[in-house]
Amino acid sequence: MLQARAHEAAHEEDLAVRRYSEALTIDPTNAEAWLGLGALRIKIGDILEADRVYTAALERVPSLQRALEGRARARWALGHHVEAEEDLATYANLGDNMGALRELADWFGADGRAPAQLATWRRLLVAATRLGDRGFETEARRMVRALVIVVDGADPASSPIDPDPTRRAMAHVARRGG
Repeated sequence: MLQARAHEAAHEEDLAVRRYSEALTIDPTNAEAWLGLGALRIKIGDILEADRVYTAALERVPSLQRALEGRARARWALGHHVEAEEDLATYANLGDNMGALRELADWFGADGRAPAQLATWRRLLVAATRLGDRGFETEARRMVRALVIVVDGADPASSPIDPDPTRRAMAHVARRGG
């Protein structure tokens, strides 16, 4: 592992890949080798191979949660956005990872999925409030307010699909003018 990192630091990517692979041949459950090899594959632009590396890591070491994060980034780069979002959401849910949730919200926004982005920012607001992080809480509140405006009637929290009978009756009375 140390040799792989040294070769990577010296920009000798081919040798680093070889050393990571040798480490995995010796110990196929070596988490650091899987993560290092996957990150190196992304770094050198071999995204498809990075996706394969992270998938193999998860097959051999199912508890390697950070491989989900790496695979999510690889899949996002490959344009497999739905699968990337699923992986990152799973990773975020495993440890209530606010950084992963924030990245997921950004991905939903980039894909034009404002309702999903709003739901994620609401989760971030709850987490920031629970942690007492005032700065992040303020940012999360601002994002939630902005996204509620963008989402408008598609937000089930502010526009329920089936309003209660009292609200329906009041709306009917209001339409008739009293």
